[in-house]
Amino acid sequence: MTDEDAVDAVVSAWHRERPDLDLTAIGVAGRLGRLSLVLGPAQERVFGKYGLQRGEFDVLAALRRSGPPYTLIPSELSATLMMSRAGMTSRLDRLEKAGFVERALDPNDRRSFRIRLTDKGFEAVDAAMTEHTANVSELLSSLSGKELGLLDDVLRKLLRMLDPA
Repeated sequence: MTDEDAVDAVVSAWHRERPDLDLTAIGVAGRLGRLSLVLGPAQERVFGKYGLQRGEFDVLAALRRSGPPYTLIPSELSATLMMSRAGMTSRLDRLEKAGFVERALDPNDRRSFRIRLTDKGFEAVDAAMTEHTANVSELLSSLSGKELGLLDDVLRKLLRMLDPA
């Protein structure tokens, strides 16, 4: 039995062709990319069960994490989710149409709206988050608690360096 994976085959081929290169980082980046391709669809299936796409779940989750009264202005949502205001508007339109959020004029600034999580949105995001947590835990269950902690620390360090936002 071998512990090699598809990324090892790519790295091995490159090592054969370019033995002068240290390909360790290529292996790590390749595995991170493959994991994203595997984990993404597995997570999307959970969100889809609740009538949500990942980006819509992210909006509902940001509102839910904000605490009572589960209300934010669009610019806060855009900043939290690191996306353009135009992209946020289209997500909010879909979520409002589905009854997950509602818009109301901001009493402090009548030029702005506040986005509030509806009861339906609250129930959907809580149920989706419960199932999402169980799903991701299962997907990563081959790692021990210690390994998960170490991986989390290493990825946090890498993200701080590459994405200081």
